[in-house]
Amino acid sequence: MFDRRLIQNFDWVLLLLLLVIAGISILNLYSATYTIRDVGGSQIFVKQIYWFAIGLVCCLLMTTFNYHILERIAYPLYFVSIGLLIAVLVVGKVTSGSQRWLALGPIAFQPSELTKITILIVLAKFFSEKAGLKSYRLRDLWQPFILIALPAVLVLKEPDLGTSLLLVGISFSLILFVRVNWKSLLVLLLSVLSLSPFVWINLKEYQKNRILTFIRPEMDPLGAGYHVNQSKIAIGSGMLVGKGYLKGTQTRLDFLPEQHTDFAFSVLAEEWGFVGTVLFLMLYLFMILWGLNIAKQSKDRFGSILAVGIVAVVFWQVVTNVGMVTGLLPVVGTPLLMLSYGGSSLVTTMAALGLLMNISMRRFMFSGQ
Repeated sequence: MFDRRLIQNFDWVLLLLLLVIAGISILNLYSATYTIRDVGGSQIFVKQIYWFAIGLVCCLLMTTFNYHILERIAYPLYFVSIGLLIAVLVVGKVTSGSQRWLALGPIAFQPSELTKITILIVLAKFFSEKAGLKSYRLRDLWQPFILIALPAVLVLKEPDLGTSLLLVGISFSLILFVRVNWKSLLVLLLSVLSLSPFVWINLKEYQKNRILTFIRPEMDPLGAGYHVNQSKIAIGSGMLVGKGYLKGTQTRLDFLPEQHTDFAFSVLAEEWGFVGTVLFLMLYLFMILWGLNIAKQSKDRFGSILAVGIVAVVFWQVVTNVGMVTGLLPVVGTPLLMLSYGGSSLVTTMAALGLLMNISMRRFMFSGQ
């Protein structure tokens, strides 16, 4: 029998936040592709509207079932995502030198985006089953380490350094949330640092150049440093209130590369200035705080951990992209949540937010209901 409390507890605030960000994103994408005639700017804009519609349907569908079902099928979902990542390396579609997409007829999607969600579900299941531990030591975490390392390495091989680092960052946010012994945490951090040389030698040459350019921006201003230099010019030229909608010169004259994907935030900053970008980032901040409140109110450990994980996805993608386009972090190709063009990222993000709504709606229920 349908429980009326599900409707009464529907999270309209989170849905409104999502729709407001989506609306701003569509306007920004139109501006970013306004002059991109050679790659079909208008087609990109229309495609993104379709992806938003599909994402909204997925978001609402994710609210229609008891999320504890995901706890029961966590490991099958995880292994399906691993299988898809392996399939990418074998038969994946190559675009711009990266093999990140699987083609299903006319549609191509990135399995790495799905992995962001499945890794959260499987880690939430693992830690909810270990509820008796007050703090975790390294010997208690060998299973999560394997669960995290396997998809992270597969994604790195595509190569997709940005998503690989996001998987690690999101996962370790969950580990910190469930409490790790501080001595174990110190050993863990030192171990991660010791692996840095291994990671470095396995990076592609262009990825190494991006990191070196971050350390020394003047090293290659017309090559590896071009993207971030043009981005900083665009952001700085927006000043306090921006140049106005469709009036950004860096965008209009095509000086700003990847302006509809990785550097979409730079378009927003040039046109709306410091005031506009702060107000926009406040939407993300409110979404993060709202999500943490959902985690706090959740009546079961699985739901609480999963909610924190979804919040971590939002937090790390915003921090990484904004840090990247402002020159505070190396350029690693991370899109900004819902603002950047991309179907796979958009649909999985909206599905994850739908799952967060699901947890919020069922906060009056006890585990197992």
